[in-house]
Order: sequence, then structure tokens, then C-alpha cells
Amino acid sequence: MMELLSARRVEAFRRIREEEAARLVSTIQATSSPSDGRLVNIDERLDEFMTDSAVRAIFGDRLPDRGAFLKIVKQGVGLSSLFDLRDLFPSSRLARLLPRSGKAERQRQETFRLMDNILKTREERRMGREGDDEQDMVDVLLRIQKQGNTRVSLSDGVIRDVFAAALDTTTTILQWAMAELMINPRVMRRVQSEADYVLAGHATVQEASLKSMQYLKVVIKETLRLHPPASLFPRVCVQDCKIQGYDVPRGATMLTNTWAISRDPKYWNEPEKFMPERFECDGVADFRGLDFEFTPFGVGRRICPGIDFAYANIEIALASLIYHFDWELPPRVDPKEIDMTEVFGATVRRKAELFLRPIPRVPL
Repeated sequence: MMELLSARRVEAFRRIREEEAARLVSTIQATSSPSDGRLVNIDERLDEFMTDSAVRAIFGDRLPDRGAFLKIVKQGVGLSSLFDLRDLFPSSRLARLLPRSGKAERQRQETFRLMDNILKTREERRMGREGDDEQDMVDVLLRIQKQGNTRVSLSDGVIRDVFAAALDTTTTILQWAMAELMINPRVMRRVQSEADYVLAGHATVQEASLKSMQYLKVVIKETLRLHPPASLFPRVCVQDCKIQGYDVPRGATMLTNTWAISRDPKYWNEPEKFMPERFECDGVADFRGLDFEFTPFGVGRRICPGIDFAYANIEIALASLIYHFDWELPPRVDPKEIDMTEVFGATVRRKAELFLRPIPRVPL
């Protein structure tokens, strides 16, 4: 956390986030026309934004073939929801000996091949670069890996995991947030009014201005409450213990159902309703791990280390979309008809993609 995801290092990536947010707006603006009513797959655009923003921060440059990589990532998310006997019988040695799904194994190897090629290219570029100034996360990881003085081995697999964690969860939150704003036009109007007031006269969204957008912050919090990207947090019990009368043996996998806790009427008024105003009250829970009824990023020593990195990308992407565009649903589609069905996997995504008509309001 100190090396990769400190506040100072996250701040150092601000220029990348601002450039990629402006690029997101430019791409949508180029494909939109007030006359033809063309629809945009907003989920796809947010996928691309987050991939480019995360890749540039982690690897220092964009992917040469973003489309192929996104395809592999989506396949992995889909395969993560498949049934596996290891989950049903975690203590069975026989289940652990069973071969993996052929499709899942092929996807895994293809992902490793793509990532290994990226890491190899990065290492060659780093070796040929003058000076020791570190520009991105992989520089830091490769340095720590070569020093070899940490208690945990930083293998290439760990480096791959850093990228996977940065990409999928943040994209999922962004997609849920846009869907909720379209279902709740009152909330959209209020957050758009705030953006107009705070960003008035700005050609693009700058992160320094977002500190004043308080309603946008509570919209993000409410999205995290209703749609925590990782709904089940697995942890391994390190010693035999008893919890509320249940014997929990050492080595057992414990799952915390964050999704259910975030919708528990014992802690939340009208828990199924998207109501950002609940977070405007004093003393309401925050997601930093101190309030157990609201833990979308986990708690304790193993809380998600990338909270600040993820939040910064979510905030600037949403602010850019609502400041530069008005958004309309396809003809004859009522906001209440938007499909909010969840698909369980490594993250909990929406089943249906969201197609919207962008109407430019503040051109770049």
C-alpha cells in the first residue's frame, strides 16, 4: 500500500485520469448527433475508459490491442460464476484433484500470455530507459520483486492480480451508477445542477473542482451500498473458534455477505430504494472500514488497498458524463423498465447492457 497506492501516488496519476475522462467525452461526442438519435453502449464506453486509465497508471501506456484484452476479461468474469466442486466440497482432497474446466483453463492461459507479453515489453522498455525515476505501478513492483526483501513473494501472478483488481470492480461500480441515475431522474437532475454550478465555464472536468461536488459523492456512496461490486468477501479462519454457537475449524472459508448487510432494514431505512440523501445526514456510515453495516471494500488489515485509486476514477468519469451530456433512454423505454438483473461472478454486474442517447450540453 505504501509503495503503490498511497495518496501521493494516486495523486500522481491525476493527469492520466483527466486525459482519459476527456477522451471518453470526445469519443461519445464524436458518435452522437442531435438529429440521428444514435444510441451509445455506455457500459462499453466505461469499460474502455477504465481499461485505458488503469493500464496507463499500471503499465505506463495504453494496450496495443484493447479490444482483445477486454474480450478475455469478460470471458473470465463469466467463467468465474460457473459451479465448481471445489466450492461445494472445500475439504475434499478428491475434489481438489479433479481437473479444471477446459474452457476456464484455456481462458486462464490466454490471460497469462497477454499479461506476460505486456510485462516483458515493460521490462525491456524499463531496462533501456535512462535514470531510475519510476513512472508507474509496474516499475515499483518490478523493483520490489528484484530486491526480494519482502515477506511475500511478488510473482508475476501478483502483478497480474493488481491489474485485474483495478479494472473489473471499478468498471462495475460505474455501470451501476449510470443505470441508477437513469432510473432516478430526480437524482440525475440534482447531481447535474451541482455539476453546472461547480464546473461552470470549464471546458473539461478537472479533479481539483470535484472536491466541491458533495452530492456526487453521496450518489457514489449509495451506489456502493446497493451494488457492492464484490458481494461476498472470503476469508480463511486461522484458528479453531466458536462464533454465535457455531464451531468454526481452522482453515474453513468464511464468507461475509456484504450485499445482504447493505440492504438490511435493521440498519437502513427503505434499504431497497436508491436514496443518496441518506448519506447527507451526520453520523451516517462511511465505506472506509469503520462501519460494519457498510463495507463494500472490506474491513481491517485486508481492506481493499485500492480504495482511493478506484474512487478517483469513478468520480471523474461520472462527473464528465453528467456535465458534458444529457442522457435519454431509447424511444418508448420507461426508466422503470430498465433491466437491473444481477449476474453473479467475481463481481456482481448487470445482466443487460445500457444503451443511451447522449445529447451534448457542454462541448469539449
